[in-house]
Amino acid sequence: MENAADFVKSWSKLTKDWNTQMEEELAPQLTVGQLEVLELLQAYEPMKPSDLLPHLETTPAAITTLLDRMERNGLVERNRDEGDRRIVWVTMTAVGRTEVERGVRVRNAIVGRSLDRVSSHNRQLLVYLFGKVAGTRDTASAAKQQPAGDAAEAANETKEDGIESSAI
Repeated sequence: MENAADFVKSWSKLTKDWNTQMEEELAPQLTVGQLEVLELLQAYEPMKPSDLLPHLETTPAAITTLLDRMERNGLVERNRDEGDRRIVWVTMTAVGRTEVERGVRVRNAIVGRSLDRVSSHNRQLLVYLFGKVAGTRDTASAAKQQPAGDAAEAANETKEDGIESSAI
């Protein structure tokens, strides 16, 4: 694929820049990894430490170390299950809830600054195309959400995918 190297170069630079900005703006209260755990807890609380494994792509030992640090910083609590003392449940504290909200605001601001470099139409198109590349956007629902416009490449792309170009 002729564009693969350019895509990788741009994506690597973008994610490196975002991660650097995130670490700077979240510090010293929070790290990117801790934010990820807090967001998971926000969605699925309470969770067992083992429930975090498929989401974080790390080892059980690393999760234990991360949770230890988060507990020391007052972001989470770990409690034994009353019915089965072998089970440990992780929940957010009030500080954790405040920090996850702040972290999401920080990330949205960082991503927003990058997206502000392109027009509203192109932002919508970019989100659509990244969804296609990532495999998170199915063709039928994407056609309904696609912005109006006359981007020839997007029209050709969607024709290949079976979407009417008038949907773009």
